[in-house]
This record gives sequence, C-alpha cells and structure tokens, in this order.
Amino acid sequence: MSELTLVVGSKNFSSWSLRPYLALAHTGQPFREVLVPLDTPETAALIAMHSPSGRVPVLKHGDTVVWDSLSICEYLAEAFPAAKLWPADSATRAMARSVTSEMHSGFQALRTHLPMDISARKTVPGLDAPGVHADIARVQGLWAGCRERYGKGGPFLFGAFSIADAFFAPVITRFVTYGVPFRPENVAYRDAVLGLPAMLKWTEAALGEPPLARYR
Repeated sequence: MSELTLVVGSKNFSSWSLRPYLALAHTGQPFREVLVPLDTPETAALIAMHSPSGRVPVLKHGDTVVWDSLSICEYLAEAFPAAKLWPADSATRAMARSVTSEMHSGFQALRTHLPMDISARKTVPGLDAPGVHADIARVQGLWAGCRERYGKGGPFLFGAFSIADAFFAPVITRFVTYGVPFRPENVAYRDAVLGLPAMLKWTEAALGEPPLARYR
C-alpha cells in the first residue's frame, strides 16, 4: 500500500490541520507526519515543497496529492470505507455533510476573533465583537440538535465518530481557550472529543510548541 503523509502546520494554532489529522488517525492507517512551523521566515518555502496551494494541510498518498481539509477528509472516507468516516444512513450522512460544510465555510466572526490557541487560557475583547455570540449560539445549537436526533449510538454528533466531529474539534478547543461556557447538554460531547487518543496526542504536542509572534 502507498505511504500516507500528512503535512500539517503548528499544532497549537492550525485548526485546518487538526481536522484531517483526526480523520486520518481514525482510519487506523499508518502515516508519516510532516510538521511545518508557522510564521517563520522559512514557512512559505517549506509549505511550497508539499502544497500546490501554498497552504497546509496536505495529504500525500502515493502519487496522489490532496489539499484543503474537507477534500482530504472526503478522500480518506472513500479510500478507507471501513473507517466509516460518514454515517451509513443516507439521510443522516446528508445532515453530517451539511453541518461539516457549514463549519468549513462559515462562522467567520468566530474564526477571526477567537483563533485556535490550544495552550492559552484567556479572555479577549473579541468575545463581544459583532457576530461572535451568534456564531457561538449557532454552533452549540447544532451540537445539541445533532446529539438529540442522531447521537443515540455513541458520544459524538452522529453517535460514532465522523468527519463532522473532526471539523468541530478546533471549535471545542477555542471555547475552552476563551472560557466560552458549554451548554449542559454539550458537555459530554466536549469531553468525548477532547478525550480522543488522537486529540490527546495532538494537544500534548501543541503544548510543547513555542509561541508565535502572530498568527493568521
């Protein structure tokens, strides 16, 4: 089988990289990881060695190169169907894809004002920025709704772990970082995601990274 290589950015900050990392770890396939520190004079050149888009993450599988976190996760779902990265039921799968796509393309206020910073515990003026509270409410409503309707078979949004959980994992870390309260019905979901072995491994590495002067 062709070797799998996942190129990721700094683990403390790169929410885009965390998502396919969790999905790939869930497949159980062995893979090589290439870490590119962000915000250094060498960052752009190092990423360019792997990524046609000039961004991370990037998945390499033999001669196949896939970039963009959602595209990588979709590729993994097709390449390793036994991992069941999407729900089996078509209607449930459509809902899982919908919430994942909303996370992938939306919540701009949340992304802008509450950037991922796993090692930090802080409050910021951004919590009161326009749109942030609406984004937080929407995310928590999605979690609660998915858990109530689809979550009977396990602790995740659709029962078993799926790509949807990989996409919301960085948001969970953001809420922890900035002290955003979790709705009571979402606490168990938070703990399930943070307790994933791959998430624990990623977090441990993130805590050991040096701080960045800035991050975009």
